[in-house]
Amino acid sequence: MKKEQVVNCQFSVWYSLFKKHTIKSVILPLPQNVIDYLLDDGTLVWSDDETTTIVTAPEFPEFSSRVQEAINTLGGSVFPKLNWSAPQDASWIALNSSLRCQSLTDIFLLFKSSDFIAHDFTRPECHPVQLVLRKWSELIPGGEFRCFVKENKLIGISQRDYTQYYQHISKQKHLISQSIQDFFTSHIQYKFLDEDFVFDVYRDSWGEVWLIDLNPFGEVTDSLLFTWEELISGCNLRAQPVEGGAPQQDDLAFRYTTSEVTVQPSPCLSYRIPRDFVDLSTGEDAYKLIDFLKLKRGQQDEESDEDA
Repeated sequence: MKKEQVVNCQFSVWYSLFKKHTIKSVILPLPQNVIDYLLDDGTLVWSDDETTTIVTAPEFPEFSSRVQEAINTLGGSVFPKLNWSAPQDASWIALNSSLRCQSLTDIFLLFKSSDFIAHDFTRPECHPVQLVLRKWSELIPGGEFRCFVKENKLIGISQRDYTQYYQHISKQKHLISQSIQDFFTSHIQYKFLDEDFVFDVYRDSWGEVWLIDLNPFGEVTDSLLFTWEELISGCNLRAQPVEGGAPQQDDLAFRYTTSEVTVQPSPCLSYRIPRDFVDLSTGEDAYKLIDFLKLKRGQQDEESDEDA
């Protein structure tokens, strides 16, 4: 896998190519002072007389105004991410356990709690770093699928949330496979910058397919119910399913969890043992604590307004 393949999969590159077939989004450059804030692990220092050193989170009025304007343009709620990564490992810290954000404070809390986001800041090719705000959409996990493309040919589809069993996938497997293949042929094939890549789609209850994300074709991307050895070699894709996956006996391998016996815990659960929770309770990373308190205060104010 070449560096260019990774670069081509960052959001701003592929969004411009497939804007009509994905969720409406706004891309904003991240100012350096905001990046510094997100990377800063400040510390609250407790003094001997049990008083605290006052730590004030920095304010970003101009950037905050641009973000709020974008959020309002997108309907008032957004799903935030960076060039590549989303803070999926940080949903536990949100008060509603959701990645749905309505303000910059919501976004800061998730970003400062996410290892996935921190990884984007360390990517040498991830410059300039960009904030991506996607219009909030309620996506049912059972409608998400990961698709593998080699030499511009769709070779495999995997259930995205493979840790769960969804009965409708077994019942509609042929319809799902065909609708994704039709979407690929009509809107994706030969239109991306590389001939080997991975793309995620969402198939709604009406059978319409939407592009969600693009990823490099290689081990940096989770192969889910396939193995990268199978995908790279192209051998035994249909004849050799992995545990819990059912192969499609035709030109396209489609794997999905076939029974509740194979249901597993979500991989993101490992991120919920909260180093961040320890930070909040002990005063480590004071800015994260301040963001959390701001968010809590904002929600309390909203509840008070509704009661009034």
